Amino acid sequence: MLIDSHCHLTDERLAPEAADIVASMRDDGLECVVTVGCDRESSLAGLELAHTYADVWCTLGVHPHDADKLDEATEEGFRALSRDAKVLAIGEIGLDYYYDLSPREVQREAFERQILLAHECGLPVCLHVRDAYGDCLEVLTRHADKLTHGVLLHCYSGSAEMVREFARFDAYFAFGGAITFKNARKNLEALAAVPRDRLLLETDSPYMTPVPYRGKTNFPRYVSLVADKAAEVLSVSREEVEELTLRNTKRLFFKLK
Repeated sequence: MLIDSHCHLTDERLAPEAADIVASMRDDGLECVVTVGCDRESSLAGLELAHTYADVWCTLGVHPHDADKLDEATEEGFRALSRDAKVLAIGEIGLDYYYDLSPREVQREAFERQILLAHECGLPVCLHVRDAYGDCLEVLTRHADKLTHGVLLHCYSGSAEMVREFARFDAYFAFGGAITFKNARKNLEALAAVPRDRLLLETDSPYMTPVPYRGKTNFPRYVSLVADKAAEVLSVSREEVEELTLRNTKRLFFKLK
């Protein structure tokens, strides 16, 4: 069985099909999925889904695109909800210098505040980083003593060299549909550099749809295609990929049962 460690069931493209997605999970080889918060609204909606379905779990967080929306009320709400048994992490949080939809200084402030929140709440952080790995590393280095509950770099797109830098924080790395793309050389080199006990799989659905469905809506069931590619790159069996990523995901997201 597999776990989709990062999807967006609250997205308008998936929300109408959430019940069907969950109903077919076992047939699709999925043990459970983690639906990820990007702002207050999606975080609360994800928690509602997690309460509705036993095999759905969630995170709470404000994405760097919406960093200017992290106010005290949102932060206090996340603090209270973090104690819920279905809340696995604070995320997705981080830095995105590709789109720059929020000013970079605002992104960094929101990022740091949510790192401190995760530490206070005793939860891992789930990071979104795009074209900002240097600054992300600097932030994590300054707050290294607050990263005691786990760090996940979702949809990792950094270099193999950066894998070794982030390994200083015992970081986990999740890979998704991008490793199936034709231009994925850098992603595949990074995947090969990740310690086996720090590897997770994800879809980021409805985004980042793997080949052969690229260009169409992504679904959690397509994590199986990511697992197939990971097994090929790492020269191990598909069963070994399932076993190690299942074990790694449950180690990081320690509330999973």
